[in-house]
Amino acid sequence: MAKQKPTSRAASRTAAQKKSPARKVAAKSTARKPIKAKARAQAPAKRARPKQHIAISHHRDEDFKADGLRSYAHYRDLGVAEASHGLAQAHVIRLIGPCNPDEVSKLHFHDVEFQMVYVLKGWVKTYLEGQGETLMKQGSCWTQPPRIKHLIMDYSDDVELLDVILPAEFKTVELSA
Repeated sequence: MAKQKPTSRAASRTAAQKKSPARKVAAKSTARKPIKAKARAQAPAKRARPKQHIAISHHRDEDFKADGLRSYAHYRDLGVAEASHGLAQAHVIRLIGPCNPDEVSKLHFHDVEFQMVYVLKGWVKTYLEGQGETLMKQGSCWTQPPRIKHLIMDYSDDVELLDVILPAEFKTVELSA
């Protein structure tokens, strides 16, 4: 069977290019090659975390202990640090009133990856770097980015806070005034 002639100039040019051996070599050399990603520092291998287990904590007044970070607070550990093998910690904090600003209002930061505070009861007045003074009432919640400078300015005699922090062990740095 005889080959048909191309019907247009563009078609005849395409047909001629297909037949040309020089075109085949040129086509191979200009063919798109997969783009390689720029060399990156290899991410550290993820280490396997120990298996977490369930933590259940029921409210009991006797579980509030004066064994935490601040002398003017009692802490109720919720068992999260142990259950998560140190991935996180959670506790309920009762600030003991009346508030003494000389003891309480010290600018500091925590060397953490994440921190969230939720007001369960009462109110607390805070200062957060970049945010300023804020009155947090029952139902208020805030996060504190890593190493943000902050302090407590005042609080009600009945205040209770839920505090969630990653990791469970961290350093707190008090700053001079």
